[in-house]
Amino acid sequence: MIYEFGERLKFLREEKELTQKQLSEATGVAQSAIAFWENGKRLPTLPSLIVLADFFDVSIDYLAGRVEL
Repeated sequence: MIYEFGERLKFLREEKELTQKQLSEATGVAQSAIAFWENGKRLPTLPSLIVLADFFDVSIDYLAGRVEL
């Protein structure tokens, strides 16, 4: 699940042609956290998941790998 979340986050970020730094600035989430998540080293907290889901206009279930778009 960690790996799938990271892949989906990176896919969504790259689809919007954003760098990790740009995503960080747009969401208020630390760039280092985004890097950890994308590399599968950590998972986000629920508040961070909500911020990301809202930003990318996807469900938390999608980010978690439970459903497809």
